[in-house]
Amino acid sequence: MTDRITAAEGAAPSGPGGPTQAMRIAVLDRDSGFIQVLSKRLDRIGWEHRVLGGPVPVDAIVSMRLSALVVDLAVMGPQAWEWLERLCGALPELGIVVCTGPSTVAQRVRGLRLGADDWITKPCHPEEAIARVGSVVRRRRQANGRATAEPRQAGEVEIRSDRFQAFVAGESLDLTRREFELIELLAAAEGRVLEREEIYSRLWGYSMVRGDRSVDVFVRKLRAKLELVSPGWRYVHTHFGVGYRFAPEPVVEVAEPDRGRSPAREPYAAIR
Repeated sequence: MTDRITAAEGAAPSGPGGPTQAMRIAVLDRDSGFIQVLSKRLDRIGWEHRVLGGPVPVDAIVSMRLSALVVDLAVMGPQAWEWLERLCGALPELGIVVCTGPSTVAQRVRGLRLGADDWITKPCHPEEAIARVGSVVRRRRQANGRATAEPRQAGEVEIRSDRFQAFVAGESLDLTRREFELIELLAAAEGRVLEREEIYSRLWGYSMVRGDRSVDVFVRKLRAKLELVSPGWRYVHTHFGVGYRFAPEPVVEVAEPDRGRSPAREPYAAIR
């Protein structure tokens, strides 16, 4: 078994709520070419990683305190399914990405049902493997954070991360998943302006293509739903050429002058 652990300089990727915890992953594989290229990419982005070249007991995986595991089930041999089931049972919070050779639909379904978070068929590009691992860990951390998060009150809106919804006086805004992620992200910034590119990368997971208006479209949809149930408040503010800021402010209505009536006159004094 080869056992190599590396920690390189660099920041961990950011999640919807800000920078994530340090990433620590293990790669259980014997494909030297894949491991070499993958390790270089992991070094470059600063993820701590360990390469395991042979079967590893579940107890040993538990002691590594990993964020995620990339595993070629072929390395585990005939006991691969039993091993995967035991691992998922012992570490339900561990992100597991199976990266293995050609497989049948039945095998992929079985692996996912046993608890794997994702399944990649080799040959695959290491960048895809890294992106999938990052996505798995990000979803798990968001889910764990939401399960314990207190409701956030903003104006008349109550944001409930544990229910993926926002409410006004008990009435749901009926947000889609992406719309909820947007309001959650904006509200977590606590009045800071978020650039469009930052919003896009943190919600979609990759860089925004020039000319993409997805962020503007979702902001428009979110505003419409907020105005429908909370018309007396303004929540999302546009900073033209930059991005958006979330800051609940009551709408101040300015009375229009009534141009159809003459100014009131003082009554004439009674003639005695």
